[in-house]
Amino acid sequence: MTEKLPKRGLPPMHPGELLREEILPALAPPKTEIAKLLGVSRQTLYDILAEKQPVTPIMALRLDKLCGNGPDLWLNLQKRYDLQRPQRELGEKIKTIPTLELA
Repeated sequence: MTEKLPKRGLPPMHPGELLREEILPALAPPKTEIAKLLGVSRQTLYDILAEKQPVTPIMALRLDKLCGNGPDLWLNLQKRYDLQRPQRELGEKIKTIPTLELA
């Protein structure tokens, strides 16, 4: 049987929230210029900032290059965010699935 680990850190957040609240305010260029630097449309950037669009592996690479903080940060934030809702919605149903032991 596996032991549950205590939860650590912040609750899952969309990567767009981190960009919108922490990263972009610290950068000098306006959002339109950031979109150009990333090589994406302004609408794509705005959709990520509004949490309407996920950060894809390609976007994670672009954000890594722009911010220098690694693509794994962006992908891990997105993964945690994507898992949060179904875990809440299916929590009780998931608990009924047995965990099989290796023979």
